Amino acid sequence: MDAKILAYYLPQFHEIPENNKWWGKGFTEWVNVKKAESLYEDHYQPRIPIENGYYDLSDVDVMRWQAGIAKENNVYGFCFYHYWFSDKPLLEKPLINWLNAPDIDLPYCFCWANESWTNGWAKAESTVIMEQKYGDKEEWRRHFDFLLPFFKDKRYIIEDGMPLIVIYRPYLCGCIIEMLDYWKELAKENGFIGLKIASQRFENVDNHKDVFNYLDYHIEYQPGHISSVNIEKISVIKKIKEDFHDFLLNKFNIDISFRQKKFGPMKRDYDDAWNKILNYDPVDPKAIAGAFVDWDNTPRYQRRGTVYVGGTPKKFESYLKRQIKHVETKYNNNYVFLFAWNEWGEGGYLEPDKKNGYAYLNAVKNAQGNHD
Repeated sequence: MDAKILAYYLPQFHEIPENNKWWGKGFTEWVNVKKAESLYEDHYQPRIPIENGYYDLSDVDVMRWQAGIAKENNVYGFCFYHYWFSDKPLLEKPLINWLNAPDIDLPYCFCWANESWTNGWAKAESTVIMEQKYGDKEEWRRHFDFLLPFFKDKRYIIEDGMPLIVIYRPYLCGCIIEMLDYWKELAKENGFIGLKIASQRFENVDNHKDVFNYLDYHIEYQPGHISSVNIEKISVIKKIKEDFHDFLLNKFNIDISFRQKKFGPMKRDYDDAWNKILNYDPVDPKAIAGAFVDWDNTPRYQRRGTVYVGGTPKKFESYLKRQIKHVETKYNNNYVFLFAWNEWGEGGYLEPDKKNGYAYLNAVKNAQGNHD
């Protein structure tokens, strides 16, 4: 059973009016990447891309280049983040360009990132700048009609006659089952057997069993999934910390949140995270395995960010090879969802950079050799 490495793909590398309004003219994810700073000794920032450099995803030739190097290195396909608010998509231009360029030969699927947009990465106290709403059947139909041409594209991933779509956090939508039932009806009307539906992450499963049981898959989005396996314990600790902070602030006017601002970012061990991933067996037959290249979101969050320390291309190759073997023996499917193709603002990317060149991308190909 050959592994199918699907890399998450962020389309926010081109201008849109909304981002220009909120963040200033010319804003793309590259703005965060370029202004990143090294915050401690040996902290690898800023990350500098090579080859196409600080590309613009409104240029379809960039996507041709991306698909070409992905295919050369045995990346099975991309999982594009898709955004839909009220009655329209955002950041959709690269996806439409891809659809209209049938010569780009690479499988793909969508992950609907169904969260409100906030300014939380820029400010500790976040506010909503674009609210995620779900509407009624009329809106659900408009959303499905946007997705349908992609579902019918020969490159879109179809499983058992059903397009695969990932919903980032389905439990955020109170009408999710009703909406997805309607989408399945529309899919059948358009020649499909139905839909294959996955969630990207599913914290607090016990609180959302109806939604969880409805889904075909849930994806172990890494490294977030392995950090939240013991979610109840983590939630309790977080609540205690929040209560203690509020007590000090209200009683003595002491704000302890300054500590991370002054001494951050939070550091986590790359090897420890990967070893936990490799030692974790799926708890149900619907699980899809995850993997991650690296993680450093300080370009977005600065000192409030988190860095996984100790990653190298050689380690990544070794861990990914073991994860592929893990999938063969412990999982009921052969997908591996990888963070990420181009999450430059969060330190997870396969694209070539000034320090490592193509080493991380080559590691994906090497990891799929003999792994006995």
